[in-house]
Amino acid sequence: MPLGERGGWERTESRYCGVETDFSNDVTHLLNFNISTGGFDYILAPLVNPSYRPSLVEGNGVDTQVLPVSGSDLVLSPSQWSSHVVGKISSWIDLDSEDEVLRMDSETTLKQEVAWATHLSLQACLLPTPKGKSCANYARCVNQILQGLTTLQLWLRVPLVKSDGDSVDDTSEGLNDSWELWNSFRLLCEHDSKLSVALDVLSTLPSETSLGRWMGESVRAAILSTDAFLTNARGYPCLSKRHQKLIAGFFDHAAQVVISGKPVHNLQKPLDSNTEGTEKNPLRIYLDYVAYLFQKMESLPEQERIELGYRDFLQAPLQPLMDNLEAQTYETFERDSVKYIQYQRAVEKALVDRVPDEKASELTTVLMVVGAGRGPLVRASLQAAEETDRKLKVYAVEKNPNAVVTLHNLVKMEGWEGIVTIISCDMRFWNAPEQADILVSELLGSFGDNELSPECLDGAQRFLKPDGISIPSSYTSFIQPITASKLYNDVKAHKDLAHFETAYVVKLHSVAKLAPSQSVFTFTHPNFSTKANNQRYKKLQFNLPSDAGSALVHGFAGYFDSVLYKDVHLGIEPTTATPNMFSWFPIFFPLRKPVEVHPGTPLEVHFWRCCGSSKVWYEWSVSSPTPSPMHNTNGRSYWVGL
Repeated sequence: MPLGERGGWERTESRYCGVETDFSNDVTHLLNFNISTGGFDYILAPLVNPSYRPSLVEGNGVDTQVLPVSGSDLVLSPSQWSSHVVGKISSWIDLDSEDEVLRMDSETTLKQEVAWATHLSLQACLLPTPKGKSCANYARCVNQILQGLTTLQLWLRVPLVKSDGDSVDDTSEGLNDSWELWNSFRLLCEHDSKLSVALDVLSTLPSETSLGRWMGESVRAAILSTDAFLTNARGYPCLSKRHQKLIAGFFDHAAQVVISGKPVHNLQKPLDSNTEGTEKNPLRIYLDYVAYLFQKMESLPEQERIELGYRDFLQAPLQPLMDNLEAQTYETFERDSVKYIQYQRAVEKALVDRVPDEKASELTTVLMVVGAGRGPLVRASLQAAEETDRKLKVYAVEKNPNAVVTLHNLVKMEGWEGIVTIISCDMRFWNAPEQADILVSELLGSFGDNELSPECLDGAQRFLKPDGISIPSSYTSFIQPITASKLYNDVKAHKDLAHFETAYVVKLHSVAKLAPSQSVFTFTHPNFSTKANNQRYKKLQFNLPSDAGSALVHGFAGYFDSVLYKDVHLGIEPTTATPNMFSWFPIFFPLRKPVEVHPGTPLEVHFWRCCGSSKVWYEWSVSSPTPSPMHNTNGRSYWVGL
């Protein structure tokens, strides 16, 4: 039974827990004992007798050999094979052995076992850990196999090891950092999306920052050794706080858990796997603890549930000047009450600064909402006037004729006819009858300036008084390097250059943030300088934490932070993000070729904001530790139209 169904979770949010077993000729009994009796969701089981070696089989040739498999495909139904069995490729194989017979046997066996797993319609197979640091031939053979697979996923088994340099875990077979092993293997396999990683979670864990790297990788399973469990006061298995946090992180990233090893908490007499009986599976206590960990996770907030479908889903950014937004888009933005509360606070402070209390009944403040949409900023501004007891005259400027229809109905319905004047026009070309005290806009994109707020406000500031106030008064973009294996593979699947040179709006989830974000471009309004120029260039240098280990940079996450007025801010930059605001997801700038970065070696990045007569675009590149090609030269793939 899925872990979640034990605690009333929705099925779509559930996770599964398997158990690693030894080879058995009686796969039906193996399934009954571990699933019907043990309560596990699936078995991770060898498909072929471990004593099998092709070179020792007598016969006229490889084609005449009969594999000593764990059971005919007929002993289980197709749905049982598919749902309850993950194949385990023979652990003895060593495709990089110097022993030619062993190497040839390994290659033959690997291909035979994967072919058998495909025949059984298994969903996944576990590949054994590479035997040494060199795994080129193993990866070559796996890559050949991957080319022919359609639905079968391959999980490469990798121990979760990262030494500090002095000590090396005995089980790691001399590995300093198992991420390096995984990285070289997946690079040799060309980032194939059907290749994932299954991590052996041992009793000791690497540092927090080192573990964080794996959250951006395609981890499909955490194989939890019984040796990793501690014993609580009642004699039952439990995990350390760090192990608990790690498993919760894997649950959050849709990884499955597999219990592996012999029971080390003997709470009842163990059952011999060859005898009949209904005695409890000795590994059941570990499963119960994993289920407990899953059930005690906090359920997602409602907004997070709504956004589940957007996690790691690439979306093209809006083109607000070229395209008119649809009603559904307006409605999504208008539901974000937090954003409009911040705008209302900013307008309140601006009104109080603009008109002293003693003149509140005499002076009328002229406020222009440029890009009024369907009126949420108009409403927020009028509420601010009511709260501060200030008189207001509002111009609502909107270029979308469809939104203007809604605005007219809103004004009529609310009785704002004497206060609000609706202007159906592009703010850049409107000739205002009077100058404004306050200019209010919500033209910000995920990267701050990527929806052309600078160009729009430059065009609109001519009808702002010399001492007038712009809300927002400034905004800054930020980037940070990330590992994002899923996003990279989704871009790569398009098999063209253009998608690697496009910035995407995406709710980042399965990513590893490798270094703190840094500011890129800042724009301030109003900007009455005669030399005003919206082109920008910034060189940035990021350093990975020394204990993190190496990492692969698939691209950059982009954010913004905006000062609406004085101390009222709005933004999505992780360290200062406005709580509970959902109008903006981060932006993602991919790299055509991921860059491997090592601690102590800075990552040097260049970003440009370029302006043409009809469009604005970004260009970006990495210059160190290895130079990348220039991305999006002349806006050839991605731009925002003026």
